[in-house]
Amino acid sequence: MPRFSFRNAQINVDLAGQGRPLVLLHGFMGSAASWQVLRASLNAHYQTVAIDLLGHGASESPEAVERYAMGQCVEDVLEVLDALQIERALMLGYSMGGRVALSVAAHAPHRLQALMLESASPGLATEAEREARRKSDFALADSLERGGLPAFVTRWEALPLFASQTRLPEATRASVRAQRLQNNPLGLANSLRGLGTGAQPSLWEALPNIPLPVLLLTGELDVKFTTIARDMALRLPQAVHRILSQAGHTVHLEQPDQFLKQLLVFASSFNPQST
Repeated sequence: MPRFSFRNAQINVDLAGQGRPLVLLHGFMGSAASWQVLRASLNAHYQTVAIDLLGHGASESPEAVERYAMGQCVEDVLEVLDALQIERALMLGYSMGGRVALSVAAHAPHRLQALMLESASPGLATEAEREARRKSDFALADSLERGGLPAFVTRWEALPLFASQTRLPEATRASVRAQRLQNNPLGLANSLRGLGTGAQPSLWEALPNIPLPVLLLTGELDVKFTTIARDMALRLPQAVHRILSQAGHTVHLEQPDQFLKQLLVFASSFNPQST
């Protein structure tokens, strides 16, 4: 697992497999380990580049909130590509990682061959919405620091967004909880403050200018993000939206076989030299 130092913070990267590079960006409270259910299959086709985003996994957790800003995270991802001498890559992002991946596509589309977004969003359209969300994210960060990580994880797992995960095997749920508990509380709190949906600039107006094939994957039980993906598909020039059955927000965990099939079909459906 190489570690790279960018702007006074170390970023951890987990490399595996061979072939075209596929960058994996996890969600909030996740890490490179979040993709474990898919890695064995993906590594047979691609060189997977699973990045621990700042404040997560084995990457560092700086005290300065500004270091977690979306622009900083985009630079981290691009500098990982530079360090690994990857000119262009496929990119898959889930939830928070999907917002980062979409931001990379908006700011540096020439570094990507195609984009795959799972339960992702371009952010909030209005300043009023962003301000309300910032206050909510800061309150969550404060509660994490006051109450500790175990209590925060329990509260997070009880959100309606993750209700469909109660049907997962107990061993799977325990594994996900263990991964979340391995994160640094400071890193998570500052991620909410600096990289939360309220802090992120809206990308809705940028969508028509993203010249990449984009696969949008959502679960049928996740009404909120399925609606967002439908709206995104209307604005993106080359988007395909697939709704997977019997899945909620974390599609790759709840329906890994369906998810993998859609991913592989999409990634093999275009000539990377022509994008």
